[in-house]
Amino acid sequence: MGKRSEKAVELFKQGYNCSQSVFGAFADVYGMEEEMALKVSASFGGGMGRMREVCGAVSGMFMVAGLETGTSDGKDAAGKKHNYEVVQQLAAQFKERNNDTIICRELLGLEMKDNKETTPELRTAEYYKKRPCVELVRDCAEILEEYFEKNSDKSL
Repeated sequence: MGKRSEKAVELFKQGYNCSQSVFGAFADVYGMEEEMALKVSASFGGGMGRMREVCGAVSGMFMVAGLETGTSDGKDAAGKKHNYEVVQQLAAQFKERNNDTIICRELLGLEMKDNKETTPELRTAEYYKKRPCVELVRDCAEILEEYFEKNSDKSL
């Protein structure tokens, strides 16, 4: 496990959600203050505001991909294409490790339902036993570390 994946796990264990943990572990690479990174990524936890849709750790990973390969030119079709290719590659790697899904409720083994509950679960020993979230956070951060090692000149 690399420095960034250790940081992501540490953030999660401090109580930050899955998206905040992954995004927050890489934000300084782009000169982003940790507080800003944690706020920007806060809504994506619990599968998008605890709706159990796309895994928050995956969303955090995609946000880092946007900082790394995204374009700020709305007419840059080639740049968009490249970013989407990277996102799909990262998703494929995550799916390979996690039962072929990026959907929070599927990763957690929850039934499909309209979830209106917004209260996060307490982080107890029982929580960590029943939820794979810390491992999903680690997976996303490791996938990003591997991506950077192969494709970037940025120092992690």
